[in-house]
Amino acid sequence: MTLTRHEARNAIGRQLLRELWEAIKMVRLESTTRCVVVRSSVPNIFCAGADLKERAKMTQQETSEFVTDLRGAFSAVEALPMPTVAIVDGYALGGGAELALACDFRVCGAGAQFAFPETRLGIIPGAGGTQLLPRIVGRSKAKELIFTGRRVNADEAAHMGLADYAVAEGDSAEAKGLQLARDIAQGGPIALRMAKSAINRGIEVDLQSGYALENSYYAQVIPTNDRLEGLRAFAEKRQPVFNGT
Repeated sequence: MTLTRHEARNAIGRQLLRELWEAIKMVRLESTTRCVVVRSSVPNIFCAGADLKERAKMTQQETSEFVTDLRGAFSAVEALPMPTVAIVDGYALGGGAELALACDFRVCGAGAQFAFPETRLGIIPGAGGTQLLPRIVGRSKAKELIFTGRRVNADEAAHMGLADYAVAEGDSAEAKGLQLARDIAQGGPIALRMAKSAINRGIEVDLQSGYALENSYYAQVIPTNDRLEGLRAFAEKRQPVFNGT
């Protein structure tokens, strides 16, 4: 899924949001997709956040509806059944940072910059940032970043856990992100989805309830052809050929 609004630094307005929803609805129906990569075709920009020029022309009601729709879209990205990788090679500001947070992994280029500048505009992160950021970097660090709006470079992002990988100067974030996606895609499609659901749901409950969830998801892979193919491939010392059944 590639953001391509060059003239506005991938700022999220009504049209881009509609296109994002279309992409989400399409990809979540693809039963054999093993990993989704979210990236930008705009040099040095992942996403500049909300389109504030468009936002300034909205009524209060329109603003509220837009933010609700944006939060829904990012929640839908987070809820995609297959693993997701955000390749952040440049600025990820406000809503752009929230889009990256909605992905399972964030791979950063050397020039990546994250920021949550909303409080400096008299608002707050409204597309999931106040909820996802503390879960990823911890409550205190999330408060600091949101309260101050300061920018975080790739190295600091990796140090605090905001980024999973930060490539060195001169190396390609896209190459690293795609390699991560390829590594993930070696797994069985059903297994990847069950593992993601088990982790995401289990982290929100107590340990014993988490074990029960894990058991319920494991039960769903037992009758699959992919499980039998994995056993055959192991015995035959070859790579398995999964088909998502």
